[in-house]
Amino acid sequence: MSIPVLNIDLKLNLKRINALVNNDLNDFDRLISQRLGSDIRLVNEISQHIIDAKGKRIRPLVSLLASRAVSESPSNHVLTALIIELIHTATLLHDDVVDQSLLRRGKPTANAKFGPKPSVLVGDFLYSRAFQLMNEIENEQMMKIMSNTTNTIAEGEVLQFMSANNPKLSEKDYMQIIYRKTSALFEATTEISGVIQNQAKEICLALKNYGRHLGNAFQIIDDCLDYNSSEAVLGKNIGDDLMEGKTTLPLIIAQQRGTAAENHLISEAILNGDLTNLKSILLIIEATESIEYCIDRASEETNHAITALEALPNTKYKDGLIKLAILALGRSN
Repeated sequence: MSIPVLNIDLKLNLKRINALVNNDLNDFDRLISQRLGSDIRLVNEISQHIIDAKGKRIRPLVSLLASRAVSESPSNHVLTALIIELIHTATLLHDDVVDQSLLRRGKPTANAKFGPKPSVLVGDFLYSRAFQLMNEIENEQMMKIMSNTTNTIAEGEVLQFMSANNPKLSEKDYMQIIYRKTSALFEATTEISGVIQNQAKEICLALKNYGRHLGNAFQIIDDCLDYNSSEAVLGKNIGDDLMEGKTTLPLIIAQQRGTAAENHLISEAILNGDLTNLKSILLIIEATESIEYCIDRASEETNHAITALEALPNTKYKDGLIKLAILALGRSN
């Protein structure tokens, strides 16, 4: 089936989906405040900075919806959602240092406010705290999945670093990077939601496939926003990816479809992390309909994600997962 692209603000429309698991989200907010505590003052300060930033918390929402989609009375589902959020937040802290990012979600990053060294160290703290919490659940399969996933994420960071300032990156290479950096955690999020609720292998596999394809779609759209959103809406500077030398899908397609001169202009910008010709590059992206191509690819991934859910029973929580996948296509931030 064809997925409509919704030109709407994700934050406004998440409210309806959040309402499906509102009590769980309230428990999540209480739990994150309780379990991030430390005897070390700086850890608490940076942790509070993270809590205050909050963001959309898509991954915990996906985790909670998935748990309730397969179990009427789920156990440890809020704790599982917290584990996922801690791992995700740890990756953001490390990312912002590697990318030297000063702005995220319209607010100063921990890297900007506290410096790179504390940000990396507290990122390590969040990783280790997540595994402490996993031990409380005492599920060997979950530990195996999450150990492999965190390793995959780390490899993805290294792969992206190695691929920086490379204008010859292919779409296949790009998909490998976004799987490791983004989709692997979405995949693990939904899979362990089934594992923790003692679901059959086919249900866990269906959830895993949903998460992987949702993650792919989410990241493709995220990379589009760096070229077709605004700084006020996006919460970070337009062109940051280009400045960091990241060859994302919009640039790959623009190079494939553009003239030799346009290809050269984009290649030089990627090689040098140079925003001097950003306006011209934005015009090339528009003329080559690169964003439209990316949206089509993201729509394909969303279709795959929704199809995977056919194995699940029909519930309002399954509907929530479907709506979230569709909504993510039309987000503006």
